[in-house]
This record gives sequence, structure tokens and C-alpha cells, in this order.
Amino acid sequence: MTTQHPLPTTEKRNPRSENIDVLSTLQIVELINAEDMQVAPAVGEQRGQIAVAVDMIVGRFRRGGRLFYVGAGTSGRLGVLDASECPPTFGVEPTMVQGIIAGGYGALVRSMEGAEDHPEDGVKAIDEHGVTADDAVVGLAACGLTPYVRGALERARRIGAVTAFVTCAPEVAATIPADIVINPVVGPEVLTGSTRMKAGTATKLVLNTLTTAAMIKLGKVYGNLMVDLQATNAKLRDRSVRIVMEVTGLPRDRAQALLDRAAGKVKPALVMHFRKVDLAHAQRILEENNHSLRAAIGRDL
Repeated sequence: MTTQHPLPTTEKRNPRSENIDVLSTLQIVELINAEDMQVAPAVGEQRGQIAVAVDMIVGRFRRGGRLFYVGAGTSGRLGVLDASECPPTFGVEPTMVQGIIAGGYGALVRSMEGAEDHPEDGVKAIDEHGVTADDAVVGLAACGLTPYVRGALERARRIGAVTAFVTCAPEVAATIPADIVINPVVGPEVLTGSTRMKAGTATKLVLNTLTTAAMIKLGKVYGNLMVDLQATNAKLRDRSVRIVMEVTGLPRDRAQALLDRAAGKVKPALVMHFRKVDLAHAQRILEENNHSLRAAIGRDL
């Protein structure tokens, strides 16, 4: 028998936008902007739950585990987006943070809404990705009811993975099968049910916070500098030089020369500079200090 749930907030009609189709262009923009201004405070109300989820994820990373986002539609795309940005930003392997989306990667560029209706497909996705008890799985569903995502989370819990769930529907939060539920309540959408709007924005803010905070805790950041970035294009190569200049006080030409000796890697370059060692020795020092630059060079900014 199908369980009946109350209508989630994400599907309710927003009384403030009932007549949006007769407004002027500027009024439409102002109304959308006014609704968007509710998002950041709603995410802030969940800061305690987000912090718990971060520590949970970091614990799994420290035992060699991975983080998986599982979602459908907009939520799934946001999970894949956040995962894909971790390697260039923090220098981690692409397998460390992964996004799973209902319908597969084709659903990233073309809507496959029916793919979310099958919980058994979520179970299959967890098994195909080899999720273990060392991993963390974060379910993403604005309405909190997506069968694909719930199936995946239930399977992950049976395996022993730690789980979290991001939803914007307070009506169903208590029924979600996860260790921690992150529930920013942004209210009904400007367009009824269009969760690519406020709910999508809230989800992106939460995911950015989860991975950024986790990587900071893992020593991937020094101050607010991305010292583990992968310099894969001209902009990032320039940023690498500027980071070395900022931390060491060296002029650009000497900072570039130091980076060249460090094979373009910022963190080893900084250890080489402050510890007066070569690249191989710098890498050993980082390993001995769990890759924490602050510990490896023993200084504050």
C-alpha cells in the first residue's frame, strides 16, 4: 500500500506570486529577488545540522572513504556539479566525491524526470558504485519523497555507510531514512513546484558548504588560500603564483621559479621555501604532517 504524505512545501502555491503573469518585467524580477532573499537565512537555520554532516563526512574521508551525492533532476545535477569541482579546487582524486543522478549522465543535459520514480534503481546505483561502510552518502531531494533517492539511502544505510539528506520540505523530514537531515525551509516557489529556483539555490549552498568545510578540515586550505588546487589552466596557474607570492612575500619571478622547482604544486613549493628543502624532502614532510601545510611549515599567515 502506498504511503500518503502531506503535500510538501515545495509543491504548494506561493500566495505572493499568484498574479506574477500580469506584472511588469521589473516587478517580476523584484518578486523573484525578494523570494531568493529567503534562501540564505533558511540555510543558516540549518548550520548545526550541516556541521554535524561535515564532521561525519570528514570522519569517513579520514578512514579512506568517499562521499556520494544521490539525486534526481535539479538536485542530482547540483550533486554532480559540486563533486566535479572538488578535484580542481582541492587537488583530490575524482573518486573522492562523486555525484549519482537518476537516469545517468545523460540526465545532466536532458530532462529524464521519470527516472526518479524507481527506488530499485537507486539501490542498484549504490551497488554499482561499490559503496561500503567506509563511505558517506548524501541524498538530495527538494520534496524529500523521490523514490530513487530514498531507495539509494536505504541501501546505503543497510551497508553501513553514514547518511545525510537535504530537503526543503519540513512535512516529510521526520520520515527520511538518514542519520542527519538538513532541512532549509525556503517556502513555496515563485512558480509552483519549480524547485530549480529557491530549493535549488538552497541545495547548492548546502553542498558547497559540506565539501568546502570538509576540505578545510582535511588541511586542503591554508588561511583562505586553495593551496591544493590543480593548476590546469592559465587562470589557475596565475592563482598558484599569486598564492606563493602572498604566503612567502617573494616577487613574481622568484615565486614562479619556486613553483617550477616544485612541479607546479603550491603546497610543496611553500614547504620547500620555509623548510629550505628540495621537492622530495618537502613531500615527505607533508606526508609526516598528514598533508597539513600549517603543521608542515610551523607558521601562521
